[in-house]
Amino acid sequence: MSERDDLWQGMAPVLDGDTGFVLATVVSTSSSAPRPAGTQMAVLDDGTVIGSLSGGCIEADVHAHAQEVATTGRALVRDYGYSDGAALDVGLTCGGSLRVFLERVDSADLDFFRVLAEAVRSGEPIATVTALPGPDAGWRGLVRATESTTEPASASEAAPDRRLDEAAALLRESRSGVVTVPGPAGGPPADYAVRSFTAPAHLVVFGSNAFAVSLARLAAEVGYRVTVCDARAAFATRERFPEAVQVVVRWPHEYLDELHIDHRTVLCALTHDPKFDDPLLAKALRSPAAFVGAMGSRRTSRERQERLRDLGLGEDELARLHTPLGLDLGAGTPQETAVSMMAEIISDRRSGTNLPLAHVRGPLHRQR
Repeated sequence: MSERDDLWQGMAPVLDGDTGFVLATVVSTSSSAPRPAGTQMAVLDDGTVIGSLSGGCIEADVHAHAQEVATTGRALVRDYGYSDGAALDVGLTCGGSLRVFLERVDSADLDFFRVLAEAVRSGEPIATVTALPGPDAGWRGLVRATESTTEPASASEAAPDRRLDEAAALLRESRSGVVTVPGPAGGPPADYAVRSFTAPAHLVVFGSNAFAVSLARLAAEVGYRVTVCDARAAFATRERFPEAVQVVVRWPHEYLDELHIDHRTVLCALTHDPKFDDPLLAKALRSPAAFVGAMGSRRTSRERQERLRDLGLGEDELARLHTPLGLDLGAGTPQETAVSMMAEIISDRRSGTNLPLAHVRGPLHRQR
């Protein structure tokens, strides 16, 4: 999934009430499908739509079938693929395919989704497990990072734990999709849609100049949880960085010692000052961070690398440093430079080619 999921934030007023809705979920995709598995859209009883499943090519058909599900209460699965027929045909002009699961959420089910929404809001890793039409239809479960629970109104009281175990495996990998689990006592297998929600990746901006302001703003828009750190209190202020979840006034390398760093952490040094950047980068390059970047000219970058060698860093460690940070977009303003820097971060984390899409072979939307 993308780093940010806004659906359940938008659903807050609905969950505060007592009326149901129809939830449509992309459970599987192939080729150049516009959105990944796990993408969701809700259709309220008054016809209002929250969220989106594609670039707009299937929403009308999903909306029509959502009204059918709302009336009958019966869940259904719809398949959408490339349509080369009449203009009014429903299809994905991108050439991919989507399988969409539509389920009715009644007022009695709202507590389940309130728990989900609160976990998503707090950043707690959690996954929903929902039986697709079949022998276990109507069952829902929640999988947390530390425990698994089933929906109290489960239609299958003696369901095997394996369905939750399979969902937990996808949650650990931050993936959504369909798992097939054998039925109890040799019964028929059942398919389950797993939708994983994980906390946003963490981007830490060290520095508080105009480039840092633009990068923090853009990273938050893309879906990162943003922290800004600078030792200069006059510049590291909430007013300058309203999008950041935290603004820290500390020496960067000291703050790094306190920071939890993992494979979803991005560290960017933008201060242009060796007394801040050098001790920070010396530690950052030996951390498990997913990405370490430093802004600067080619000359600044060469001189920085020499200083880091003097601090004892080896060539393998220096090879992790993205400097000068950014892709060659011809950027000039701080805002354009932030796009350049964010583009390199996304490309590195998603294994992009950095080529124009017109020059790329194969699916444009990589499976995640």
